[in-house]
Amino acid sequence: MNIKEELARTSVELFARQGYAKTSVQQIVDAAGVTKGALYHYFNSKDDLLFDIYDRILTLQHEHLTEIIGRGLPAAETLRLVCEDLVRTSIDWIREGTVFFRSQHMLSEDRLEEVQRRRREFNKAFTRILVRGQEDGVFRTDIPIPVLAANFFSDPHYLSYWYSPGGAISRETVAAQLTDLYLAGLQAK
Repeated sequence: MNIKEELARTSVELFARQGYAKTSVQQIVDAAGVTKGALYHYFNSKDDLLFDIYDRILTLQHEHLTEIIGRGLPAAETLRLVCEDLVRTSIDWIREGTVFFRSQHMLSEDRLEEVQRRRREFNKAFTRILVRGQEDGVFRTDIPIPVLAANFFSDPHYLSYWYSPGGAISRETVAAQLTDLYLAGLQAK
């Protein structure tokens, strides 16, 4: 593992255990076994470490979203693949997501604006799939698109409160079941 990866891993571990606000840069470098100079070579601040957590997750999910959309499949099939991937990757990165969503309000203003911009970008791509499904007559039109999108996004964001990666339910099963429930509610009447 390289130094940047070790700093990212260590910061997530400490932020999860102690909280972002209670974790110092010195604790991070001590736990990672590096100097402050090494940390500042990769990250300008503790704020950058928190942003990096989100950046890694969202970059991966956005790459997957783009690839799935690029397949040119029907809207319902595209949405199924996107939703299942979003749940699976949220589970794969559950600890990082938990840390980020509990601490994002502590980001600097410019970093928070960047998070919001990137979330809007992801949401726009997601809602374009919903609109396409409505235009094709497969998704309901009696509920506004923002409500339909928010209905799904609450599921991956809530995973950390109930899902245990080492538990009895596999990530594939959870992804398929949450997606099935969502798509069932989307079906045109």
